[in-house]
Amino acid sequence: MMKKFTQRIFISCIALMSFSSLSANASWDDDKGCLSCHEGIEQFSDVDMMVDLSCVDCHNGNASATTLEAGHKDMWSNPTDLRIVSETCGSCHADEVDNAKTSIHATMSGMISGTRYNFGSQDRNSVYATYDVKALKVGREGTVESLKQIPSYDPTLPESATNSPSDDYLRNQCLRCHIWSDGHQRDGDYRASGCAACHVEYSNNATYEGDDKAIDKSKKDRPRKHKMTTKITVNQCAHCHNRGGRSGMSYQGMMESDGYGTPYTETGGKQGKLHGKHYNFLEADLHFDAGMSCIDCHTKAEMHGDGYLYTKKNHALEVRCESCHGTSSSDATLKTARDNPMVHLKRNGKKVTLTTKIEGKELNVPQLYKNKELSEEGYVAMVKIASHMEKMECSTCHAAWAPQCYGCHATQNVGKPNGDWLNGSSDDKSAEGKKSNLNKEAFSWSESRSYVRWEMPALGINGRGKVSTFVPGCQVFLTQVDGEKSIINNKIYTTTDGTSGLSHNPIQPHTMSKRSRTCEECHTNPKVLGLGSGVYDVEKNFPEGQAPAFELERFVDEEGNQLQSTSHEGARPFNKEEMDRISRVGSCLACHGSDEIGTTGQAPNDITHNKVIRKMAENGN
Repeated sequence: MMKKFTQRIFISCIALMSFSSLSANASWDDDKGCLSCHEGIEQFSDVDMMVDLSCVDCHNGNASATTLEAGHKDMWSNPTDLRIVSETCGSCHADEVDNAKTSIHATMSGMISGTRYNFGSQDRNSVYATYDVKALKVGREGTVESLKQIPSYDPTLPESATNSPSDDYLRNQCLRCHIWSDGHQRDGDYRASGCAACHVEYSNNATYEGDDKAIDKSKKDRPRKHKMTTKITVNQCAHCHNRGGRSGMSYQGMMESDGYGTPYTETGGKQGKLHGKHYNFLEADLHFDAGMSCIDCHTKAEMHGDGYLYTKKNHALEVRCESCHGTSSSDATLKTARDNPMVHLKRNGKKVTLTTKIEGKELNVPQLYKNKELSEEGYVAMVKIASHMEKMECSTCHAAWAPQCYGCHATQNVGKPNGDWLNGSSDDKSAEGKKSNLNKEAFSWSESRSYVRWEMPALGINGRGKVSTFVPGCQVFLTQVDGEKSIINNKIYTTTDGTSGLSHNPIQPHTMSKRSRTCEECHTNPKVLGLGSGVYDVEKNFPEGQAPAFELERFVDEEGNQLQSTSHEGARPFNKEEMDRISRVGSCLACHGSDEIGTTGQAPNDITHNKVIRKMAENGN
């Protein structure tokens, strides 16, 4: 009988390499069992109950076999894959496993509904998920009772609500970022499926760094070590969160470039790619610079799921800025919006501290309520003009920048079958979500874009009715080919609401800065209002007759008519009254930053006010 040893590996090094050489280099030892080959492998967990687990308790297989083939028969390379996790992790953590299958990380309901909405295939309500799933809890706002697996696409049949190219787009491209699947096979994207997607760390180049003698350290698609962690790093989250809202990259101050790959390396070559892209380095989020990781803000319920089927990730969110910082009129609650305590926050008198979950670093958390250290500008913005705090998300002013990827040009080749991230097959059931095991039941897609920006992101109203940063998300131009035969070229869909399928949506950019956006930027810039900059010439950038009717940055017109879609229920551009009011404040800024009035927002007396008005009129003439 082999010695007891914690072997709960989330992505098996064993199943990802050739074993032909192992049997020649290692002899079987009844006392060592699996460790006859895997000498030096790390103990997977230091948790008391897990120390006594054997290899087969987690990986299945045959512990009494004396040959490699017999020992690995019916083995699970990844015991935490959602297809078999109920028999492994779920034997002790049944609630966590059940909740995980209802989480946004598993269902991808928001991405699916948003994509299908912009392809004109459905309304904003969530109907579909990666797989059929029922809620464990019901009744909360922004949730549904069940979701069905998204349909497959048949190009020989007419497009319809249940036969849309959007479903093929999702199946072949977007849905690799859910915990039913492994990651894309390229630097930055390697990861495991199931619980291991978060709890077993991968480096960006995905090579093994442990002591197992059987593992080839030069081969990719390996975890750093055969080790579980609850200290989830920013880098681990970024294995998935580098597309769409790009929050994992933005948080670190990284924004993809147009692919230049410069400055050159020491050898004169281009920089290596991450997530298939080259990156510029911008200002990082102040929380990142302070040493905070994603798990210092985001809770277990948000990431693991809590039994509800949320339709969008913003509904699953329970942490708010005021949880830690309070507001200008109330103390920080040190609790989430659902009244769950944030145990790593503590109050000592007027001082609030946060202890980071990875390094245990104690950070002072600035408090807004009765804060006498606010700058003059901060006092005016948050106290004197109280409506800012009432009507705006904190990130509206304090996001230093936001990723803006305009024009998502997607080409589908219906003559070239390709992998379907929701449809795999393998003798090892836990490996059906690996890219190499996907069945070619979808079609090949390629993507490009018109241009990228990061400066001066637009604003609009989010689903909570607050002013929020808006970014393009996403602006699909569909081109469909069959080999070299063109079928559809640069098609723009119309949503069920009658707006363009090109989209702008609210976002928390994860680029927070102590320094806020200026009053002038928001109150005098037409791009910020959603009116566009007027610089990009759509007619010259598209073939004749295929250009959209508006600039890609422009999602509302001067009369407040919405031009581009918003896939979030309740989210919208500013209406005409709101734009007029914002712009009217811009007219006043010429005086209300003057020496006579200063930044207090109010003239000391009527004489001074009239003097400034006369001065402005004279300068205007």
